[in-house]
Amino acid sequence: MEKMKQEYILNGLDCGNCARKIENEIASMKDIDMCSVNFATSTMTVTFNKSSSETISSDINKKVKAIEPHVKVVQRQTNSHEQQVDHRFKKMIGRLTLGTILGGCGFLISANEIWELIVFFLAYLIIGGDVVYRAIKNIFHGRVFDEHFLMTIATAGAFIIQQYPEGVAVMLFYQIGELFQGAAVNRSRKSISELMDIRPDYANLKTTHETVKVAPEKVQTGDVIVIKPGEKIPLDGRVLDGKSLVDTSALTGESVPREAAPGKEVMSGFINKNGVLEVEVTKEYHESTVSKILDLVENASNRKAKTENFITKFAKYYTPFVVMTALLLAFVPPFIIEGATVSDWVYRALVFLVISCPCALVVSIPLGFFGGIGAASKAGILVKGSNYLEALNDVKYAVFDKTGTLTKGQFAVVKLVPAHQGIKEEKLLEYAVLAEYHSAHPIAESIREAYGKPVSAEDISDYNELSGLGIQAVVNGKQILAGNAKLMKKENIFYQEEKGIGTVIYVAVDQKFIGSILIADDLKEDAKLAISALKKAGVKKTVMLTGDAKEVGKAVGAALAIDEVHAELLPQHKVDRIEELANQKLPREKLLFAGDGINDTPVLARADIGIAMGGLGSDAAVEAADIVIMTDQPSKIAEAIQIAKRTKSIVWQNIFFALGIKGIFLLLGAFGIATMWEAVFSDVGVTLLAVLNAMRVLNIKGK
Repeated sequence: MEKMKQEYILNGLDCGNCARKIENEIASMKDIDMCSVNFATSTMTVTFNKSSSETISSDINKKVKAIEPHVKVVQRQTNSHEQQVDHRFKKMIGRLTLGTILGGCGFLISANEIWELIVFFLAYLIIGGDVVYRAIKNIFHGRVFDEHFLMTIATAGAFIIQQYPEGVAVMLFYQIGELFQGAAVNRSRKSISELMDIRPDYANLKTTHETVKVAPEKVQTGDVIVIKPGEKIPLDGRVLDGKSLVDTSALTGESVPREAAPGKEVMSGFINKNGVLEVEVTKEYHESTVSKILDLVENASNRKAKTENFITKFAKYYTPFVVMTALLLAFVPPFIIEGATVSDWVYRALVFLVISCPCALVVSIPLGFFGGIGAASKAGILVKGSNYLEALNDVKYAVFDKTGTLTKGQFAVVKLVPAHQGIKEEKLLEYAVLAEYHSAHPIAESIREAYGKPVSAEDISDYNELSGLGIQAVVNGKQILAGNAKLMKKENIFYQEEKGIGTVIYVAVDQKFIGSILIADDLKEDAKLAISALKKAGVKKTVMLTGDAKEVGKAVGAALAIDEVHAELLPQHKVDRIEELANQKLPREKLLFAGDGINDTPVLARADIGIAMGGLGSDAAVEAADIVIMTDQPSKIAEAIQIAKRTKSIVWQNIFFALGIKGIFLLLGAFGIATMWEAVFSDVGVTLLAVLNAMRVLNIKGK
């Protein structure tokens, strides 16, 4: 049955536990194949059967309303990304103010117990009626153990033992805490969205007679757009006219502007600094760089880290456990301790319940991981899930492709070696150009550039790329082979081996060797820094896999101080080497592979963490990878590990802080030392501090 995917915005979602409940309930609905709620961005992604598409949105809306009445479900449109303004804050402040005034009046009539109860109870309902309503509603739906239930039991219990002021005060401070928590969560979300403020607002579409301002989604491939100074480039394209400097920092994290000139590619999300550019659009909006980046970042939290999954499960069992413990605390001691009163121990149990809310963990941990993903994005590192961000902490094996990853991939012909005097250098180069005519590989580009003359495609009647070997083509009835030594051996062609350092292309015509071409590729400026930084970050083995000649591989490996080099590999052999390395590592250790070409796709998929060089890399490699380096700088891998370690540190600070403070106050409450006032601080205060600590992740910068 055909599946469809739809995204929704959950306005008013400021509770991590609520997000978990919504995700579980929607996932269990009929016709729903998958549901993932991203608390950090207040979005919900649902996959469902196409046959139910007409009613699915209304069914989802009803279900969410039943779970969390204050959450509004809005279907997300392609060009709509802003959340609606949540007006609950103003209403809540009005209610809390009225309830507080009424509660203050309760103190003035303390002489009359009935009126005192009535006034405090009215204040209680005004302040926390919605909490009680949700708790009762959830009980009827089979969802007992949540924060609403805990607060209702604790405050209702305070009324039963005639502690009216404390019952009202606890609910008041709980609601105030929820307000501050919601504000802190929204601020955190806003900070993350500002980090990724790369979405273009419009495009200047050039028509026959004028330039029209339109939505980027309406521009099609082949259209021409005009980008004025200071404007964001809305779509990927090729510069037709004009020169300018473009700010790429929003995508790559690099502060140095790039030059945009006729013939050069520009990406959506870049900012035009000075000149006017006319750009031919090469990708529609949904395929553009900015659209893919936003999709990657906004959906990254759908792939949850083990720590997040653990906390979700922990909260599920933790709350029922503390409720049972509170019941035992309330009614067992009065029977076994001489002189103990039920009211005293019930009060202690109520304090215990208030303290036990797991909000600090459920809210702050997803925000911590999402903040780390946002900080990495700002540095030009796109992490497709918090599980991959967490996995970076355990990387011990770093494996690299050579061309385009550690080297620039900008080849140049440095030597032509004809096989005999009857073959001129120009003729050797001409045959190679004809063979490589249809190839998009950088080596082919360098051969075409060295030849420097136009070539007619009409002369080429047959063309076949031989994976890991080279190219076979028929030109004017002659069969041309251009490739590595393996190709010559496979075809049983006698050839003269070239010993120079670089990539060697051997050329044969009608099964006869006519010469070789030596092509060199420079190392990236930060390649050596990348390897040394990884070793400092705790990586115990660096490996390079390449299809190039052994001499070239050894020379590059020695220059970069790489521990292990495997050369002359076909794509399937690279996978075999990854398998061998995977068998060497310990169960907890992770292996990453960084590459940029189509032939790297199987290896990227097999590694624990696949990293693609996104700026120059192929679309297939970017799709298969778990992390994308937008700057094409290998040194960013060590920076990503640094960000991951800092993120993990802050997340675990929150875990230990929340559990530690709650543990202390639970003991104080059980021994009657802590009152309701301390209990509220340990719940709401700890949550606020944990959220604020999680926001520090946004300021992380790699070293």
